Amino acid sequence: MSDDLEKLRREIDALDDRLLEILSERARVVHRVGELKGFKAAYRPEREAGILRRMTERNPGPLPAERVTGLFREVISACRSLEERIRVAYLGPEGTFTEQAAIKHFGSSADGVPFASVEEVFRACESGNAEFAVAALENSTEGQVGRNHDLLLHTPLRICGEVELRVQQNLLTREASLESIGKVYGHAQSLAQCNEWLARNLPLAERVPVASNAEAARRAAGEQGAAALAGDTAARKYDLRIHARAVADDPNNTTRFVVLGPNDAAPSGRDRTSLALSVENKPGAVHALLTPLALNNVSMTRIESRPSRATRTSLWEYVFFIDVEGHRGDPKVAAALKELSEMAPFFKVLGSYPVAVP
Repeated sequence: MSDDLEKLRREIDALDDRLLEILSERARVVHRVGELKGFKAAYRPEREAGILRRMTERNPGPLPAERVTGLFREVISACRSLEERIRVAYLGPEGTFTEQAAIKHFGSSADGVPFASVEEVFRACESGNAEFAVAALENSTEGQVGRNHDLLLHTPLRICGEVELRVQQNLLTREASLESIGKVYGHAQSLAQCNEWLARNLPLAERVPVASNAEAARRAAGEQGAAALAGDTAARKYDLRIHARAVADDPNNTTRFVVLGPNDAAPSGRDRTSLALSVENKPGAVHALLTPLALNNVSMTRIESRPSRATRTSLWEYVFFIDVEGHRGDPKVAAALKELSEMAPFFKVLGSYPVAVP
């Protein structure tokens, strides 16, 4: 038994040596690519998405696909930093789910920059204080994040990527029992996602919405009788005990984030295009809105409406947010977008980008 174990350990050591050699060679090739490009535009979302999809398709196991993509994201991130270390703005403080989404997408070699509000996140990227920004778009339980949709209407930034993050809401506290908790802090969406659990277990506790779950954890850490809804990262950051895990009402709770930057991504082969537009307030207007998509054989994957603030000219005017399959450069998508732009009073392509890789 001990001889077999020692033999296997030597085999692992040899494999580790080979891995290091291959990773070093990859880094050297990336560095040469950076030299040819003048160390500019290190982040290529369509290129990185293509690599991750290829690794998923070629994965022989036993590692699950999500673990493989996680490993390769870190490899890509480390190699990318040899060309350029990029800054990514996100809703802070440290420990938010948005930070987790940024790390999942860009890897740990990117520099995350936290901001106190989503408005500041957008402004940081618009002004060049950060190369990219990450913002929540919608949740599988609670739907769209309204304020971020409003900001998309008038920002010059483009959606160049997306991230899907399984969100595990935990109850964090320094109290020994639920009976000692009189107040629960959390982002408004998190409080809604955990409504049933809170009603059953903390029916008398005050629910206090704050700007982010990390802010909820920060407040709970400094206040007696308080708790927070947040993730594991926030628990470690603010030295809070996880009193109850996975307290969201939907165990498959997932949030979709978008990556924002100055430009669209180039086609990757599996893309999505997001747009926003308004329609005239008359019968059949919404049906007419969808006709160019159907006639050009473009599949729609999402449509949501929201009261317009940026474009309102009359009461009850709405903006529709639509996602379609394909890149804006694809002939069918381009034809549909041209027709929509000619019929909509307000029309904006928010960006074309690779579909999220798990």
